Amino acid sequence: MIFSSKKRAETYQKMKEKPLDLIVIGGGITGSGIALDAVSRGLNVAVVEMQDYAAGTSSRSTKLVHGGLRYLKQFEVKMVAEVGRERAIVFENGPHVTTPEWMMLPFYKGGTFGPFSTNIGLLVYDRLAGVKKSERRSMFKPQEALRREPLLKHNGLKGAGYYVEYRTDDARLTMEVMKKAVEKGALSLNYAKVSDLLYDENGAVNGVAVEDQLTNEQHELKAKYIVNAAGPWVDDIRENDNSKKGKTLKLTKGVHLVFDQSKFPLEQAIYFDAPDGRMIFAIPRNGKAYVGTTDTVYEGDISHPVTTVSDRDYLIDAINFMFPDQQITAEDVESNWAGLRPLIYEEGKDPSEISRKDEIFVSKSGLISIAGGKLTGYRKMAENTVDVVCNKMASDEGILFSHSETKNIPISGGDVGGSKQFEIYKLEQIEKGTALGLTEADAKFLVEQYGSNTPLVFDYYKQAIGKNSVLSPVTEAMLQYSIDYEAVCKPVDFFIRRTGGLFFHIHWVETEKEAVIDEMQRIFQWSDQVKDGYKQQLEQLIYEAKHAQ
Repeated sequence: MIFSSKKRAETYQKMKEKPLDLIVIGGGITGSGIALDAVSRGLNVAVVEMQDYAAGTSSRSTKLVHGGLRYLKQFEVKMVAEVGRERAIVFENGPHVTTPEWMMLPFYKGGTFGPFSTNIGLLVYDRLAGVKKSERRSMFKPQEALRREPLLKHNGLKGAGYYVEYRTDDARLTMEVMKKAVEKGALSLNYAKVSDLLYDENGAVNGVAVEDQLTNEQHELKAKYIVNAAGPWVDDIRENDNSKKGKTLKLTKGVHLVFDQSKFPLEQAIYFDAPDGRMIFAIPRNGKAYVGTTDTVYEGDISHPVTTVSDRDYLIDAINFMFPDQQITAEDVESNWAGLRPLIYEEGKDPSEISRKDEIFVSKSGLISIAGGKLTGYRKMAENTVDVVCNKMASDEGILFSHSETKNIPISGGDVGGSKQFEIYKLEQIEKGTALGLTEADAKFLVEQYGSNTPLVFDYYKQAIGKNSVLSPVTEAMLQYSIDYEAVCKPVDFFIRRTGGLFFHIHWVETEKEAVIDEMQRIFQWSDQVKDGYKQQLEQLIYEAKHAQ
């Protein structure tokens, strides 16, 4: 199946020719998961995403496949058990985009956590989440905690808990799930905005009107069932369907700051109490350290949340509270991102009772909406949603489908034989990469980025070496691969969602942006006016990543 931005017209054509069982609105992690689950059960599936894949919430999280420790505080026992199981599945099916990260939870005199409560909490967590023996919690004395992270506040430190979380690249996880869905036969388009829902003579929803955001062309797509997995925009689609009532979304904003290790030389991931009692993560990542998150009610432009000065200062204060010798200032922030959490709010309930759980709503017209939930639970959310579709098909048409198989389906790039085999595969590919002339660091980066798709990227690298290009061969290889296999349409798609560059390698973005834009203009035959528009869009996002608003 095609997943190249050069073949968009062909994909639209196929969406119209093929009798579709299911159209999924939204190409974030939830929509991608639904597409993979549905197509692997034999349904004909199309996905339409109005922005780029993962451009909303799914590229702006804390980038952790959580085990759900924080839910123990709210006695959400079932949720802890489920996300623990799901985390292990995500890791085995995509070990290239998910990495175990040992997390230290320091406790202080007068803090939320103490030695006893932390020990019991982590013990219960290990049991509920089914944590493997090698990753079960330890408890540290103050000296050991400070040995592992010397930057920690010394005063009042009573010790620390030590447990495993899983670090991920949320946008790449989304991309790899969507790519696997496409490999299995799903049809998928980004920059395809649903402008209206279509109904039959009985008022049952049976299609969508789509406006292409790149060409302004209008399309009508028909399917037996429509799933609304639009994240923060779920209620907009429900409103269009006249079914937004009862439970609705409440959006909250989460902000993260990124520092170079030279400014904030964090050695160990830390989960700590902020002065106001909220829990904050500080995580080292490939020469950087990032810190988050805030949690404030959001009522601005859904498609464009930004970090405010007060968001930034709140996190800087939290850092200086826990790491007082660092004296971090606003000038030390290298980049930032802001994202929205679409949480389910029930009328008449206190805002503090807003649920982190996911829920499925089926309207009178038959529109199926999935809202809420967590990145870690995406596969289970998808399974539950497709179960609803399959049950409807069974009762409407007598068609029976198998149960979900996604527990055992590696995502794209994950065909390496599981997490243990990935370490062996990584060494083999690094050796092959260095033989081609890559540095060991670049070869390692590419394998961790692309997993079992790395040989394809190496092929593009070999072609790039022979070209007299302004682009560095590594950037050229990633760009060509992302256009041909990952549906990149705009420079921002490449620099944000496909590479994470804007968040974690902003100097690389600034170095390569002109050459990347020129190369994309050559490939897509953009007019100078279109090229300038895309250039301004990227410049604006670079500015926002570097400055609080």
